[in-house]
Amino acid sequence: MKYIAIDLGLKRIGLAYSAHKDLVTPLPAVIRKNRNQASSDVKKVIDEWEADAVVIGIPLGGSSEGEMRRRIEHFMKLVDFKGELYFQDESGSSLEAEDLIKGEMRYTRDGRVDSISAMIILQRFLLTIKLK
Repeated sequence: MKYIAIDLGLKRIGLAYSAHKDLVTPLPAVIRKNRNQASSDVKKVIDEWEADAVVIGIPLGGSSEGEMRRRIEHFMKLVDFKGELYFQDESGSSLEAEDLIKGEMRYTRDGRVDSISAMIILQRFLLTIKLK
């Protein structure tokens, strides 16, 4: 199974890929100009990597979960992805991503942190299905 993970943000969309349960690779982030451009760019990545499933980070259990789920589902309708769609708790993934690169590279808002966050989201998801 080939997976693409998405850390969906209003300015940047982090992406990561895995075709193996033990290896996840961050991909270049999509810089979001508008929702049509963003959904088209995400669709291109999904098609290029021939993903069977998409894992999307969502803040589970919070008061905003329902609203975030609605927004994510709307975005994925624009992407027009026909494969499996999974939600994974993203809590703390951005902070964890920032900690991973701290001291290694200068922090810039170029999407690297967002894609590392997507990598963490996908690693969490793969761990949960591995444990089942």
